[in-house]
Amino acid sequence: MISLTDIKKPIAGHIDRFEDYFRDTMKSKVPLLSVITNYILRTKGKQMRPILVFLSAKMYSEPQEGTYVAASLIELLHTASLIHDDVVDEAPERRGAFSIYTLWKTKVAVLVGDYLLAKGLMLSVEKDRFDILKIVSQAVKEMSEGELLQIEKARKLDINEEVYFEIIRQKTATLIAACTAAGARSVGADEHTVATMHSFGEKLGIAFQIKDDLFDYQPKGLIGKPVGNDIKEKKMTLPLIYALQKTDKKTKREVLRKINKYNNNKEKVAEIIQFVTESGGLEYARTRMEDYVQQALTTLDTLPETPARESMRMLVHYAIVRKK
Repeated sequence: MISLTDIKKPIAGHIDRFEDYFRDTMKSKVPLLSVITNYILRTKGKQMRPILVFLSAKMYSEPQEGTYVAASLIELLHTASLIHDDVVDEAPERRGAFSIYTLWKTKVAVLVGDYLLAKGLMLSVEKDRFDILKIVSQAVKEMSEGELLQIEKARKLDINEEVYFEIIRQKTATLIAACTAAGARSVGADEHTVATMHSFGEKLGIAFQIKDDLFDYQPKGLIGKPVGNDIKEKKMTLPLIYALQKTDKKTKREVLRKINKYNNNKEKVAEIIQFVTESGGLEYARTRMEDYVQQALTTLDTLPETPARESMRMLVHYAIVRKK
């Protein structure tokens, strides 16, 4: 079984130093902010995005201060977006702990998200890394557009595959692509290399999101995400889209009616999950996920053969075999 410890080996020292660097970027003289940022640091995730940044840099050169700036900027913006997402979704938990929204309520959560966003912008400006800021700012713009597109389509429940892939490209893949592109840029990689790394990250990000969508159909208790949660939020993900495409008009109308009117009814949600499973939606989504994984690995094979590249290959596989 692939572990994050194995994946991090070529950059282990840098990831350890990054934790202190990142902690310093979040510092504030305001006591309430200090309490909240310490809480955020205690409940942090696997640090997949900083790992991507450092591995992308290490594939070409030894990570430099710009790499730390890139990883910090992305982690600050990502954390800010999660806090704001929890406010919008009124989410009680994040990563198995109480969300900032739950503990400190809407006003504080929004302001903390804004603070982290400002700290990320200040860091890149102070370190004169406008090249990295440009890459990440484009990603943030697309993330917002993707979120709004999903909200618009959720109201009508009319998402097809083309729209679905555009939504996940913008919402998820664009930030992962920013990680790989910014990592390469941070050590002076040329435009062609940065573009190649961006393409690789985008393909990885799409596969990563399809895996997340599949979690919605896993047996209850397997992961932290509640089963059927996407259906409850009226999110049209790939397994469901495929199942609706393959069924007759009458069944499609009935399923859409259940999603629209009974999305909070456990029995109806279970019926939708059963429909998707029996219609081959999960198998189809896994096939498309594997397609993007292969595209990512093919792109990776064009890059210099280094221990960091091997770790990146491991990370690609880890992204689709992970349990949460």
